[in-house]
Amino acid sequence: MNKKKISTVVYALLLLALVLAPFFGAYPVFVMKLMCFALFAAAFNLLLGFTGLLSFGHAAFLGGSAYVAGHAIKVWGLTPELGLIAGTLTGAFLGWIFGVLAIRRQGIYFAMITLALAQMMFFVALQAKFTGGEDGLQGVPRGKLFGVIDLSNDLTMYYVALLIVVAAFLLIVRTIHSPFGQVLKGIKENEPRALSLGYDVSRFKLLAFVISAALSGLAGSLKTLVLGFATLSDVHWTASGQVILMTLVGGLGTLSGPLVGSAVVVLLENKIGELGNFLARITTVDWFNTLGESVTMVTGLIFVICVLAFRKGIMGEIIAFIDRRRAK
Repeated sequence: MNKKKISTVVYALLLLALVLAPFFGAYPVFVMKLMCFALFAAAFNLLLGFTGLLSFGHAAFLGGSAYVAGHAIKVWGLTPELGLIAGTLTGAFLGWIFGVLAIRRQGIYFAMITLALAQMMFFVALQAKFTGGEDGLQGVPRGKLFGVIDLSNDLTMYYVALLIVVAAFLLIVRTIHSPFGQVLKGIKENEPRALSLGYDVSRFKLLAFVISAALSGLAGSLKTLVLGFATLSDVHWTASGQVILMTLVGGLGTLSGPLVGSAVVVLLENKIGELGNFLARITTVDWFNTLGESVTMVTGLIFVICVLAFRKGIMGEIIAFIDRRRAK
């Protein structure tokens, strides 16, 4: 069985698991949150893993779009689908602005410009009235999709979110395997060679940045629709660091890596307290009860272990192992 068939089987099993998850005790809202972060990580991986651009400003697209979508649905009375479109377009617009200002810089300079612009967005969100400031934007209704499908039911919302995330992921896959995606890979591997072949490298980078930002905006908008609120944590620089962590832990430059990485990080953040309490009960060591208060430390430890033991990320190492076995 070749690599393409293996990937198809893995994705089919993953999709089947997500479809059946609510019927096996999975909490729909938590899984939807996980799917939103998986889409966010996949969108970021399109930029870093396949174009070679390290952005520290993706929180601006996630959080900015979350606020716009939430405000559009709650205050302007837009339907959920129009709210999601508004959020996605906001992400694309912010991505275009960020890209125009930063795309001609490389390496650490590019990363620092995106970080500075994202911090500007954070302070705008902190001071603006429509965002709710430190309290965040609360009480965003789910409404009815196309005026017919009532999203207030968690199970209905779950399958709508799953459909949206799968469609967005298929768009990323199609983009990567298109001629445009091949040019992006060429730019990442050898930018001077791409220039010598006549490609407008800056234009390709800018387009990749806008696509990544738009999909990040879709993830943020969907997250607001699912949870009913948007907060400053969505637009804070730590959200940018979190998506980098997800991508590197899962496997940079692999399609499945961000999905696995986001699952690992989100599960750690949400379940580490329960794990600590369980370990405290079976070992009678009270220190484990404090694990829930040390999520950042535990996540950082996992990241260090992955970097030292899995240089290519979890899925990167698995794919490399399969390649070595096939070669033998």
